[in-house]
Parts: sequence; C-alpha cells; structure tokens
Amino acid sequence: MSARLSPQSATVWGLILVTILLGWFGPDLSKALDARWLIKVPSSWVLPLKGHISSAMTWLVEDAAIGPISFTDVTRAVAWLIEQPYELMLSLLANGFFVSSGPGAEALLPAASWIAVTAAVIALGHYCRNWGLAAVAGACFAYLAVFGQWDSAMVTLASVLIAVPIGAGGGLLTGIWAYRHPVGERILSPLLDLMQTIPIFAYLVPILFMFGFGPVSALVATIIYATPPMIRVTILALKSVDPEILDFGRMAGTTPRQLMWRVLVPSASQSLMVGVNQVIMLTLNMVIIASMIGAGGLGFDVLAALRRLDIGAGFEAGIAIVVLAIAVDRLSQAFAERMGQVHHIAPGSWATRHKRTVLVLSLLIITWGLGRFSPLLLQYPISQTITTGDFWSETVKYLNVNYFDAFEAVKVFFLHWFMLPIKKTLLGIPWPWAVAMLTLVGWRAGGWRLALMCGSMSTLIAFSGLWAKAMVTVYLCGASVILATLIGVPLGVLAALNKRAGVAIGLFIDTLQTLPSFVYLIPVVMLFRVGDFTAMIAIVLYALAPAVRYAAHGMRSVSGELIEAGLVSGCTRWQLLRMVRLPMALPEILLGINQTIMLALSMLVITALVGTRDLGQEVYIALTKADTGRGLVAGLAIAFIAIIADRLVNAGARGARIRFGLET
Repeated sequence: MSARLSPQSATVWGLILVTILLGWFGPDLSKALDARWLIKVPSSWVLPLKGHISSAMTWLVEDAAIGPISFTDVTRAVAWLIEQPYELMLSLLANGFFVSSGPGAEALLPAASWIAVTAAVIALGHYCRNWGLAAVAGACFAYLAVFGQWDSAMVTLASVLIAVPIGAGGGLLTGIWAYRHPVGERILSPLLDLMQTIPIFAYLVPILFMFGFGPVSALVATIIYATPPMIRVTILALKSVDPEILDFGRMAGTTPRQLMWRVLVPSASQSLMVGVNQVIMLTLNMVIIASMIGAGGLGFDVLAALRRLDIGAGFEAGIAIVVLAIAVDRLSQAFAERMGQVHHIAPGSWATRHKRTVLVLSLLIITWGLGRFSPLLLQYPISQTITTGDFWSETVKYLNVNYFDAFEAVKVFFLHWFMLPIKKTLLGIPWPWAVAMLTLVGWRAGGWRLALMCGSMSTLIAFSGLWAKAMVTVYLCGASVILATLIGVPLGVLAALNKRAGVAIGLFIDTLQTLPSFVYLIPVVMLFRVGDFTAMIAIVLYALAPAVRYAAHGMRSVSGELIEAGLVSGCTRWQLLRMVRLPMALPEILLGINQTIMLALSMLVITALVGTRDLGQEVYIALTKADTGRGLVAGLAIAFIAIIADRLVNAGARGARIRFGLET
C-alpha cells in the first residue's frame, strides 16, 4: 500500500512548490501583469529612515544638551576616561614613556622589554596552574618576538588589557543590577538580543560619528561588542548559587550589600570567570574589525595585508593573533579554576609570599637599566627574526599554477548548480508573497506573537528599500548554512561515535574557532579571487564549528537505554543511527544550525570586502562614508533577518523536543 501525504503535509509541500515557481517565473509574471512593484518596492513607498536617523545623529552630536552639559561633552569625558589608562598601558608595552609630546620628545623610559613581559606571562601561568601552562604561555609570547610580531602584538594586548576590565566590570555590575531587579532583567533581555544580533560594523558607524577616528573609538566599539555575554553569565551565575549558601549568609546577619559581595559573588566566581573568558575572546575577535577605525596592532596588519592581497603578511599577523588568543585564553581559564579553589595564606613577609612578582619587577628594572647598553635586553633583534611570509606566498602560488583548472571547475560547479539557482529563486519571489509566507511559518511554529514579529520585521525590511540586498544576504547565508550543515553534522556524528576521529575533529574545530574572521578571506581570495563563491567558502569555514559541536553533543546525549532497546530490537548500526540517534539528537542539531546562522550573518559583513552585493556591503560603504543613517538601517535589516531566523529555528527545536518527549 503506498503511503499518502496528510492534508497538512500536502499543503506545506504545495506552498513550497508555489514559492519556488514564483521565484523562477515571478519577474516574467510581474512584467506580463505590469506589476513590477511585486518584485521591487517602489521608491515612493520607501520609508525615509536613513534621513531621519542621520538627522537625529547630527542633532545628538551638535545640539543635544541637558542644561550646560552637551552630549559632546559626555562623549569627550568618556573618551578621556578610556584614553588615560590606554595610553599608560600602550606606553608600558609598546611606545615607552616620554617627558613631553611632539617630534622632539625626550624619552624617559622605554617600553617593557620582551624578556620582562615573557617572564611575567610565565610567572602568571605558574601561579594559575603549573609549569606546563607557564611553558605554553611563555612559548606563545616568545613566538611573537622570534617571528617579528612583537610590536603589533603589544599594541593589541594593550587594547585587550583595557577593554576586558571595562567590559567585564561593566557587565558584572549590570548583571548584578538585573539580578536584583527582575524588571530590569526583562528590559535588558531583548536589548541584549538586539546587541548580539546587530553586526558589529553597524556599531562602528555611530561610534565613529560620535568619537571620531582613533583607538578610543575602537575601544568603545570593542567594549560594547564584548559586554553582553558577561551580563548574561552574571545573571545566570548568581541565580545558580545554592539557596542554602544564601540562607547561611542571611543567618549570619549580612546586609544586602555584604550578601552580594561577600557571599553571592565569591560563590559564583568560577562561573563569572567563564564570562570574563568570553569577553577576552570577543575582544580579540574585534581587533581586526576595530582596526578600520584606528585600533592599530595585529588587526591593522591583517587588514592591510588583505587589501594588498599579501597572503604571507596576512597569515603571519593572523597566526600571531591566534597565538596571542591561545595564551590569553588558557591563562584566563586557569585563573578561573584557581578562583574557585581555597588557598591558605603562606606565612612570611610580602616579598616572601609574592616571589614571582618580585622576580618580574626585578627583571623589568634590570632590563630598563642595562638596556641602555645592550638593546637586546629591550627588543628582540630584527636580524634574528624568522619570517614565514615567503613560504605561505609560494604555497599559494604553487597551488594556483598547478591546480588552477581544478579550483576553477569547483567554483563553476557550485556557482552554476548550487548558488545561482538559490539566488535566482530568492530574488524572484514577490516580496508580498515572501512576507505572507514568513508570517504563516511564524504562526505555525510559534503562534500569533511569532507570526506578528516575522511579518512586521520582514515588512520593515521591504519598506526600507533594501529588499533586494536582503535577499542576496539570505541567499549567501542560506547557501553557506546548507553547506556548513551538510559538512558539520556528519563530522559531529563521526566525532561522537569514533573517539580517535573525535580528537582530530575537535582539534580542527578548535583551530577554526581561534582564527580571526578576516584570516579566512586571505587564502580563499588568493585561490578563488573575489566573488560570491569566495564569500561562501569563508563563511562556511567560520560558521562550521557550532554545527559540528552541537551535533556531537546531541549524539552523545542520547540515552543509553534507548540505544540498548534498539540493539535488542535487532537494529543494525545504520538503523540505530537513522531511527534512534539522529531523531533524538535533532533538537541539539537544530540549535547548532541556529548558531551557524548567527555566525554566518556576522561574517557576511566582513565578506563585503570581496565584492558581495548584500547588506554587508551596504554597512561597509556606510562606514567608509561615515553615513550613520545608511549604516544603521542596513545593520537593523541584518538584525531583523537574524532575529527571524533565530526565533524560527528555536521554535523548531522546541517542537522537536516536545515531539520526542524531551520537553513538556
């Protein structure tokens, strides 16, 4: 007996078929009906959002004031407060201290020597854990010196050492306030969602307008980008403290302030350090993007190499960022573990208890004193540095010379049979039909609230005049997510079922996650040149990790009892995978796809550098022209796409959990 589709399934497949047919024949149909407004929103219908936002920003910067204090005074005060510690840290690590400013400035003290900084990192690694971590951290910083990346790395490290305390401290205080005031948490939650979905390029446009071009603007953008995870982790960590500990604190007669700072925060310190670690990694991820508005350091080196298509220099600077990220990440994780342990105060004087600190300070003073006579003690000699730039350049040259036809064949195949059909379909769908379908999907997935959100956000995108570029964004993101899912889910399944393969795949994914986003573009551009295919490959590499990790986690989380039941029923390994493991892991796999979509959308703005004509390019152009209205409207359009995708996939994951009895 042949299986029959239910009326509901038949309706769904019918709507999908109609949508595809409209995508292919929609433009011809609109011409035949003389209704071109179905494909392109008429300019007279477009809301003047860009002009209103630009005017509002101009008023804010030039005229806004509360009494005698103008908005510009506030931004200058904030900039001054951030600039002072930054200049101090930059002088200590990179520039040195001078008596006065200007061309004839007299040097008072040079920057801390590479020997003293490396020794400080080794001492910190030993303090946090053991000699193994000390050796890893020391080797990372020695690498920066030996491979000629020290000066740029110290500029980047100075930014990290200022942005992280401000971002972590501000996130901690904001999270504590939200924990104490549930209304505040409800207000913050959608704001944090918006902050984490709006691409960081959209932040740069108004920040550049308010703070000007320079490292302070870059620091402000970095702090805004890195703070939301700390707020979320703080709220979650404080809520997770054992209620018995709270009861003991109240029984001891503590005030609300004492209960917070002497009981709750210390008890949640290990979880809070996870948030600090996230702030550190997001800060390092921002160094390249922030270099566009004057951050300098390794990020500027990567950006400059990308603009010159200098693969050797780009790889060297990119690897230096990875090395710096590894050292800082491992040290912060070890420090978090130490914070969760109880340590007894050793007897003796301060110098006896802090031998590492005394050693590092002594080395700093000695190198400052003897460095006047031996520059080797201050700076690693340039003549002794090693470069790998020629190796990377020659490798890419060899691949292009010998395998150009193969690369071109792969590119043409994917463009002709995969990417262009998706692009043609999405650009050809009449926008009223697309809005209606999104509203219907939202209603089916999550009820009238989700339907209202999907319909209103997609309508706003249409009437912003960016519908075509939004569809190009959806096309690039969709094609990349499909490919990342097809690669990532099988890799995750293999990692979960095969221990040896899991180790290798885990190492590969860790490497992908530590590479800065711009670095992916350099080899892909050199091999495939600019265009949509290049952008898709870079996005897939950047967004692959969540698909792998969540699939592996979902497979490992399947109940052993269910697997035993399947084996007893006589299932083969393939049947066990297809009928038991994958269905039960589906909710986790969907969450991984959700995260893949978010990463793909964030990467789209960066791929605008290789010629994509999407919303990312719109934001990038707005940044180069300091056009606040244009940048914010395009950024909000990307955020709307991200929010719609996030809510729909989450609703699908929730439905899958309910279907398989994992959630009521």
